[in-house]
Amino acid sequence: MTTWQQLIVYVSESDRWRGKPVYLVLVEEAKKHGIAGATVIRGIEGFGMRDSGKVHTARILELSSELPIIVLIVDSQEVIAEFLPTVKEIVTKGLVTLETLNVVHHT
Repeated sequence: MTTWQQLIVYVSESDRWRGKPVYLVLVEEAKKHGIAGATVIRGIEGFGMRDSGKVHTARILELSSELPIIVLIVDSQEVIAEFLPTVKEIVTKGLVTLETLNVVHHT
């Protein structure tokens, strides 16, 4: 087993950095930094503190462009530590968490 880290970034799909969606910039920057992997997940419903708890949803009658986006970035502790300042610069609104992973299989 190998120990890696997973950086989890929670943003809104409308969040921008230099005119581009934050989630897109994070994936592009992760690729440039040689990160092992990055995945973007679009939520179908959610809320956060910055909107005073307003629920954003993908339900047909309440379509929103403020849906939650989760960006998962995985690599070794050293690589994630080097990438973290870039993440902090790009994510001006949102939540960033870090978890330790036990990688049982990677090809």
